Amino acid sequence: TGGTGSFGRAFVDILLREYNPARVIVFSRDELKQHEMRMQHPDGRGTNVRYFIGDVRNVDRLRRAMNNVDIVVHAAAMKQVPACEYNPMEAIQTNIIGGKNVIDAAIDRGVQKVMALSTDKAVNPINLYGATKLAAEKLFIQSNSYTYRSGTKFSCTRYGNVIGSRGSVVPIFQQQAQNGGTLTVTDERMTRFWLTLEQGVRFVIRCIEQMHGGEVFVPKIPSMKITDLARAIAPQKEVRYVGIRPGEKLHESLISVDEARTTVELDDMYVIKPSLQYWEVENWKAGVPLPDGFSYSSDNNPEILTTEALFPMIEGVAS
Repeated sequence: TGGTGSFGRAFVDILLREYNPARVIVFSRDELKQHEMRMQHPDGRGTNVRYFIGDVRNVDRLRRAMNNVDIVVHAAAMKQVPACEYNPMEAIQTNIIGGKNVIDAAIDRGVQKVMALSTDKAVNPINLYGATKLAAEKLFIQSNSYTYRSGTKFSCTRYGNVIGSRGSVVPIFQQQAQNGGTLTVTDERMTRFWLTLEQGVRFVIRCIEQMHGGEVFVPKIPSMKITDLARAIAPQKEVRYVGIRPGEKLHESLISVDEARTTVELDDMYVIKPSLQYWEVENWKAGVPLPDGFSYSSDNNPEILTTEALFPMIEGVAS
């Protein structure tokens, strides 16, 4: 779902190039983006790509799209914080009710695995977008209670800002620099988690391969200061601070103090285990429990990217 978005396009690229799937269904409501994507990945006879116009608000269309499907990656969402604040019922219809529809359709069609994409804004949310993604996480995790013996497995991946995705600050800074103006930053203290589209896609694929159903997977990824990102993009430009926006945090969290009590650490990720009665204690037994008081936030992250380290990450991001 959301197959023509930034994540969906990158996901399909890697899937077709490296995994030779029998069939990939791109489900989205944007016919123009599907047309543009079709130019790169044609559909029809002799191909393994199919394009479905549809909305996650329509459960019947989801059921049709999931016929004979093994794995669902749920990436469709309203993601812009101001748009969600101004259109709260629309955000709820897409992010929460849409998530419920994905769950119902997957169970009805006997899908093997469903991986829902979440966000750091779901942790201790202060805006509606984060609140809807928190509710969606709860829906997907708890849905394992209906299917835990032999049915569909549901898990979530949760990560931070993606370089080059729609809504990323990188193209905004690039455009401001090209127009000869100053770069606008809300607050000089602001930090964010950061990863590339390819890193996000490969993390999701790996989690699908390993999921038991019920986990929230969190990658170990670096953080950066927004001011350092601005300097990396346009080192000669002036930076103007315009004040923090409604619904915006200074720092984002990927694991809260309370969640840490049921989280284990692995080499390159954390796994938040569910509080479900059926959960097998043997699952993720190789993981190391986190210490009391642990939290994973963009400001206490041991890996903070310098301006120099950001240069290669932003190369090739179109403005």
